[in-house]
Amino acid sequence: MLKHSRRLLRGIGLVSALALGATACGGSDDGGPSHKAVSEADIQAALKKGGTLTVWAWEPTLKQVAADFEKAHPKVRVDLVNAGTGNNQYKALQNAIAAKKGVPDVAQIEYYAMGQYALTKELTDLEAYGADQLAGKFTPGPWNGVRAGGDGVYGLPMDSGPMALFYNKKVFDKYRIKVPTTWDQYVDAARTLHKANPKAYITNDAGDAGFTTSMLWQAGSRPYTVDGTKVKIDFSDAGARKYSGTWQKLLDDKLVSPVTSWSDEWYKGLDDGTIATLAIGAWMPANLASGAKSASGDWRVAPLPQWTAGAKASAENGGSALAMPELGDNEALAYAFLEYADAGKGVQTRVANGAFPATTAELHSKAFQDTAFPYFGGQQANKVFAESAANVADDWSYLPYQVYANSIFNDTVGKAYVSGTRLSAGLKTWQDASVKYGDEQGFTVSTG
Repeated sequence: MLKHSRRLLRGIGLVSALALGATACGGSDDGGPSHKAVSEADIQAALKKGGTLTVWAWEPTLKQVAADFEKAHPKVRVDLVNAGTGNNQYKALQNAIAAKKGVPDVAQIEYYAMGQYALTKELTDLEAYGADQLAGKFTPGPWNGVRAGGDGVYGLPMDSGPMALFYNKKVFDKYRIKVPTTWDQYVDAARTLHKANPKAYITNDAGDAGFTTSMLWQAGSRPYTVDGTKVKIDFSDAGARKYSGTWQKLLDDKLVSPVTSWSDEWYKGLDDGTIATLAIGAWMPANLASGAKSASGDWRVAPLPQWTAGAKASAENGGSALAMPELGDNEALAYAFLEYADAGKGVQTRVANGAFPATTAELHSKAFQDTAFPYFGGQQANKVFAESAANVADDWSYLPYQVYANSIFNDTVGKAYVSGTRLSAGLKTWQDASVKYGDEQGFTVSTG
């Protein structure tokens, strides 16, 4: 159990993050909400009665989903609120939870942040609604994300980010570079490209926690082991050594552009071919199409390079779920909306509007896989993405305080990108800082 009744996750400004020890350990005598099994009849009765449902989410395709849900259930009103993206919403959500006022019925939460809310029982365990029976509807990575590394189901996957290699075919053809199938080949391609054109780079990387954890995931590293409040952090396993050793070659030889992702300079590099690849989630196509318009037709998609020749390992990069905060009202209505948006008719609506699904039915459908992307020269890129989704290992865990850990990435691992610090040393510093913070918060933390 946690050492103190309340803790402050200072890294993201949460007012109260780790609840009473009894709550964190799953006790039922803490006065918190408890849940009985909820039947389909209960849900239908709630829909018939109606009411107002408050949904906090920033994902744009939910606007049409909400309108369609209201149309199907005329007595229900969905109040869709953008309370900020990512950390900004988490701060607002935690403030509402602490004040026990203004807590939404439904909240969008990214997979990496799910653990901190699940641990403190601030999210409803949806097994009471039969959500565990929906496991087969979703691909392994997102479903693992809503399990938050433990028992229970704390949300329904809304989207996913199986990784692929986006590459500029025009640039590759110009310099006679073959699409790499291993990361060693990727390093060789980086050298060939930069030698032929010193202004061009195989990719950019200024240090990003999400990218790094995704690469570790694909390499077979499992730096985080979580069992309730017992946490192990170890960045020294074989997978981590594979990643850091290979990526260090790119840093040593200055083969990656130092520009920051999502900046104007980054989009310019993607547009003019001076950034030639991205290893990133399957949600990227719309961003390329809008941010690097003049490169339309130049880019293609391929499977991620592998750490071992012939392997097919992939990883998730991004993605989020819809969850039900414990202090929200209208729980039966809230679950009905979750199921509609993430496992029902709302999925098709979101996919039609550009979302990348976490549901196997959509991923395997002929219509989805045969979709031609004009931006990628007519390539049926969804076939690559769907295969990637099927090859994501489902045993990855994030820390229960991953949001904080990510916030200190640039102060630890990030130094490897701007100084002589080795990437492996930066990972060790990140490990040490994460251990220290976990200890301060009352977790029992060990290392390898």
